[in-house]
Amino acid sequence: CDAFGTGFFYIPGTETCLKIGGFVRFQTSFGRDEIGTLFQGKDNDRSDWDAHTLVDINLDARSDTELGTLRGYVNIEAASGSHGIGLTDFEGESVDLYGSESNSFFIDEAYIELGGFKVGRFYSWWDSGINGETDSLGNVTNFDSIAYTYDGGTWRAGISLDELSGNAVDTKNLALGTHHDLGVAGTVGFSLGGVNLDVLGGYDGWADEGAIRAILSADVGPGTFQLAGIWASDPNVYWAASEWTVAASYAFKATEKLTITPAAQYFGDLGFKSDADMWRVGLTAGYQVVEGLDLLATVDYNNVDVSGADDEDFVRGFLRLQRNF
Repeated sequence: CDAFGTGFFYIPGTETCLKIGGFVRFQTSFGRDEIGTLFQGKDNDRSDWDAHTLVDINLDARSDTELGTLRGYVNIEAASGSHGIGLTDFEGESVDLYGSESNSFFIDEAYIELGGFKVGRFYSWWDSGINGETDSLGNVTNFDSIAYTYDGGTWRAGISLDELSGNAVDTKNLALGTHHDLGVAGTVGFSLGGVNLDVLGGYDGWADEGAIRAILSADVGPGTFQLAGIWASDPNVYWAASEWTVAASYAFKATEKLTITPAAQYFGDLGFKSDADMWRVGLTAGYQVVEGLDLLATVDYNNVDVSGADDEDFVRGFLRLQRNF
């Protein structure tokens, strides 16, 4: 079945095409967890390294109908040596406040898609970022949602209703408890001659706050330059790190197999405090060892400046080996 691209095959006796894919990843992270910044003044440097293994399996089923392509997608992940519940670090892994580790098995995504409509559990537009591993441009990014996307080629637009259930930011000094509320995200973008612009907004109905983000991407010389910015009215489910931030990266292919990406990011009013800010510079290198096997390494330097206190700085990063199939 080549109607939907490489790797699809017909399920015997049906007109449905199926693709099976995924990856196996081993990663060792080093440096302080990001909660060291969130909980300033406390000793959160519990460990200077952590290793874990992640397995990802996805099933992609598609068929042509009179209303367009009908798609069903399931992505299942299992992790060993993963952290338990708590906050999230810069790689999106959950951080156990008590420092314990556990194995986990979970459905990462599962959704149905038809004619531009999408329902289920999936990553929102807030999950996308710029090239490299230095930037942080979203907060919670995986929801049970209903979304519609229009793609006109040069122009595209979309809107989603996201269920907020116990993962909203508490800005009302209330216990979160078990609650259900709605978030709304909308995006518009265009692509023309190697230049892409995407503008994204999100409104958190629980926190009654919102955020807006823009990402500009352009082919420059031998690589791709990207610039991103976010502003938020107050902490919310889509963005909670700072009142505003700007980030930039430049990814260029040094060789056919090696891509190098320097990047930087600045956080203004860190933690929504007018007397705090933070900046970060980093470098990411990706190398294709052989077809289907990739090596990724990243490191960044962070500096936190709070009025009336000494500057705090730290270095972090990870080394990842991933077999894709």
